[in-house]
Amino acid sequence: MNIDHFEAFMYVVHLESIHKAAEALYLSQPTVTARIKSLERDLGIELFLRKGRSLTLSEEGKAFIPYAEQIIRTYQQGKKLLKREEHPKEIVIGANTITSQYFIPFALPIWKKENPQLRFKFISAPNDVLLEKLLQKQVDLAFMKEIAHPRIQQHELFNNSVRLVVYPGHSFQFQETVVVQQLAVEPMVFFECGAFDWNRVHKLFEVANIEPRIEFLVDHLEVAKSIILSKNGIGFLPYLCIKEELERGELIEINVSHILKIDQYIFATHFINGSEFPLLWNNILMSVKEFENPSLLLID
Repeated sequence: MNIDHFEAFMYVVHLESIHKAAEALYLSQPTVTARIKSLERDLGIELFLRKGRSLTLSEEGKAFIPYAEQIIRTYQQGKKLLKREEHPKEIVIGANTITSQYFIPFALPIWKKENPQLRFKFISAPNDVLLEKLLQKQVDLAFMKEIAHPRIQQHELFNNSVRLVVYPGHSFQFQETVVVQQLAVEPMVFFECGAFDWNRVHKLFEVANIEPRIEFLVDHLEVAKSIILSKNGIGFLPYLCIKEELERGELIEINVSHILKIDQYIFATHFINGSEFPLLWNNILMSVKEFENPSLLLID
């Protein structure tokens, strides 16, 4: 038996496709198919049931998964033990765009200080790309939105809720309640990202049968925020983007939870059998607390 055959099997299992497994392994589809068939011959069983181009795990294939995972894991551990590593142990962290921009630069130095033996590699990518990298074990830990996948485990960290913000001195700052009709006449900066949650802002006006006064359509958070800071409009922005400006009083949050509430949680996400995650868990929780409560840094 060849370790490459076990690896090909597990890639097909995780990606549910020989085509995707071949791309991930930088191999041709016939090569991946040949490795799977060779493993089946060695085992004397069919790992997959084939019907035309479709491929589904057999009962024997499902039962073999934990053994294949253990074989690969043992091989990798033995390889690391025998190899003289020139670099410290490396952990690969991934994050979606907004978490990369506003939380990761704060947290990474904290994690490194607490774990000097580790070398951190960081990548920024959209949520769907992060999921694929987690499944391919190219990323040990990712910070991303909520997803549902049988081989992925998530831990809620903080709420990146969407909030209405205005510049200091705006008339909304001195009102107890703001209604949709008042929002509609204000010059608005709209962050256009196409996500379902953001479409709910559009729906708010649509349901009220009112056309909002959207004067700026932008696809970059910092551009949207700068326009509001320059007092040229108001807008809905995610908490991570405006956290520092709210703390300094440069932007004012207006409570509109009675007409719109959009919660967007960031989760620490890892492969269910991920081995690196527990190593950093306490440091991650500490960094989240310090990020949300800057006064804790002053105490230290």
